[in-house]
Amino acid sequence: MLRSTGRTLRRTGPLLRRFAVTGATLLAATAALPQAGATTGPDPGVAPSGGGLSAVIRYTENGIPHVLARDYANLGFGTGWAQAADQVCVLADGFLTVSGERSRWLGPDAAPDFSLSSATTNLSSDLFFKGVRETGTVEKLLAAPAPAGPTEDLRELMRGWAAGYNAWLARNRITDPACKDAAWVHPVTATDVAARGFAVSVLGGQGRGVDGITGARPPGTAARPAAPAAEPDPAAAAEAARRLFDTTRYDMGSNAVAFAGSTTANGRGLLLGNPHYPWQGGRRFWQSQQTIPGELNVSGASLLGTAVVNIGFNDKVAWSHTVATGTPVNLHQLALDPADPTAYLVDGRPERMTERKVSVQVKGGAPVVRSQWWTRYGPVISDLGPGLPLPWTTTTAYALNDPNAANLRGSDTALAMGRARSVAGIQDALKRTQGLPWVNTVAADSAGATLFTQSQVLPRITDELAARCSTPLGRATYPAAGLAVLDGSRGDCALGSDPDAVQPGVFGPGRAPTLRDAPYAENSNDSAWLANAERPLTGYERIWGTVATPRSLRTRGAVQDVSAMAERGRLTVGDLQAQQYANRVPAGDLAAADAAAACAALPGGTAAGSDGRPVDVSAACGVLAGWDRTADTTSRGALFFDRFWRRLTASTPAKDLWVVPFSPADPVGTPRTLDRAAPGLGRALADTVTELRAAGIALDAPLGEHQFVVRGGQRLPVGGGTEALGVWNKIEAPWNAAAGGYPEVVHGSSHIQAVGWDGSRCPVARTLLTYGQSGDPASPFHADQTRLFSQERWVTSRFCERDILSSPALRVVWPRERR
Repeated sequence: MLRSTGRTLRRTGPLLRRFAVTGATLLAATAALPQAGATTGPDPGVAPSGGGLSAVIRYTENGIPHVLARDYANLGFGTGWAQAADQVCVLADGFLTVSGERSRWLGPDAAPDFSLSSATTNLSSDLFFKGVRETGTVEKLLAAPAPAGPTEDLRELMRGWAAGYNAWLARNRITDPACKDAAWVHPVTATDVAARGFAVSVLGGQGRGVDGITGARPPGTAARPAAPAAEPDPAAAAEAARRLFDTTRYDMGSNAVAFAGSTTANGRGLLLGNPHYPWQGGRRFWQSQQTIPGELNVSGASLLGTAVVNIGFNDKVAWSHTVATGTPVNLHQLALDPADPTAYLVDGRPERMTERKVSVQVKGGAPVVRSQWWTRYGPVISDLGPGLPLPWTTTTAYALNDPNAANLRGSDTALAMGRARSVAGIQDALKRTQGLPWVNTVAADSAGATLFTQSQVLPRITDELAARCSTPLGRATYPAAGLAVLDGSRGDCALGSDPDAVQPGVFGPGRAPTLRDAPYAENSNDSAWLANAERPLTGYERIWGTVATPRSLRTRGAVQDVSAMAERGRLTVGDLQAQQYANRVPAGDLAAADAAAACAALPGGTAAGSDGRPVDVSAACGVLAGWDRTADTTSRGALFFDRFWRRLTASTPAKDLWVVPFSPADPVGTPRTLDRAAPGLGRALADTVTELRAAGIALDAPLGEHQFVVRGGQRLPVGGGTEALGVWNKIEAPWNAAAGGYPEVVHGSSHIQAVGWDGSRCPVARTLLTYGQSGDPASPFHADQTRLFSQERWVTSRFCERDILSSPALRVVWPRERR
């Protein structure tokens, strides 16, 4: 049985300054911090007498832990302890998911929080993840030698993380009401930690198709009688696939930009990372610094349950990720054996599917047993989202190929990036580990170099292969969405391998769209094409993304902003901070003046609403004309334009919206000039006026009065705007007129970092975790950074020892494990 203790050491002011030392004396200095009026702290370089793991955790402002340990197992221990202290309920919920036990404890019909898969019910989630566990999928990946499997350093980190999490549970009483006294909170193993990493890896593939995998049934059974042969409609499937893989529609997204030394005030690089992730649930970030003296020293953000820093910086290099446009899966259309719908033909020879029976315990009922059907290509799937049905008939079935289901390398990639000493080192880490499943990487270093690369794990679908082997369905979905549907009956349609790939059937890193040392490198979830508008990337296969197609308004606005910054030059970290909170609305710059003019030209100042009734919209004309085109909390007119623009773009196709259509020769500047006679424009004005007046909201109300969050009973105004507006500082909030407008943020700007260097050993970094470190509403770190975000403020990073030890909020904890 594990026993643990946690000694808290406190001192501020002059006493701490006595220990502000660096280098080889670091460990001794930390150990010398005395407990108030009591004993001397232990030396973290020496194991506890009980032989267990230990670490030193120094907390600074906003509850940010700086975890210090002598090796990777102990570093993992301190990280697991600190994450549990802040987010034990969210972590426990995630472990319940990957163990396949949600139905047992929470009932089969409730919905998970969608952080680890798209499953719509606990039962569907459990059937999938229990199947993963019962087949030993994660254990087999763990057993593979590196680079196909985890490195020894990562294994030790995961082992330590599990021990730290368990030690915290054994030592502390949970106060968070989300899981206080819950029987489903229990210790975990290193395999559980790896299983959570597996779930993150397959989020864009098997995780997106969980309901279709667990719901697939062969025809001719009691559960699903035989049906006549049917095929998905190619045109409808193409549109559904386009929407499914549209990165601007995700609840994850991001902006990131790296500036080269040629554009900065001191010749060193700059990086601004602005990931857009959920504000609630298991896909939140958590801040920390991880230090093994002489081995690793990295600061940044981790996805909850992860033992490494996923995005961050060290004293030489900084990086961030953006969700990539590469389509991480493909389908194989199976020709079934006429005598057996659970057998399929390859080159005329039948192969039997593998039936996997999965049993799930259900609260208050008998266990549910269901079968899943697997092929050489992957699981049979009955749909890929509600809009893309893939019917299993007596002649045809579809199997999902997800190469990330064989990828546990993502944390090794993050660990290698944290140890990198330059942009070249970041690129080398990506090439060696090849672990990123669905993101791009943008990086800058202290020497002034920059990098954009789409080094993600993708099925090796070349345009030639797609042309030669696509089924009729695939000939529609591949051009539209990069989703290949290959003829599974032909052996010559196998994916093949690249010589530099660590995994069969995927592209090697040499095929990834990559841009080195451009004055700026930027991505806002469009394809790699315009990472730098003056140096466009082309020549990659369709599965990576599109070329010469319209960009999102967020991409267009971002490229306009960062290219102007690069041209202006002499940039500093302060310029990155200003860009994050500029809150410029590109849609407003393009359309507000024309919308105001169209409004003013309406006969009698009225327009017909959706119900056909005339509405006096004359007051809205001046609101639109006088708006400052920003989404600041004080901006008057931003809320009106937001509601109007959402309506107009939802009801009017882009081709009918603009006078000047898209041109590949001017992808940032087109389309433009709002058509004042666009169908639906008057109706959108009328409906917006009606909506706001019915809610008692003034047409010119400041945005922050109606876009806010409530924390601790305090209403905090939130700036920024939705995807359709193109705002860099992306904020997504459901409309609730009865609650005052947009009363809660569901996703958007999350762990923001603005990083540069000044020639010292300490990076110049400003960070912000918009939703705070802790999930417990009673914690002082639950909403402190949300308040900073509301005020457009930042946290000054404490990276170097002198800065950590001089923090007026310094609190030192030494968690230990005893066996």
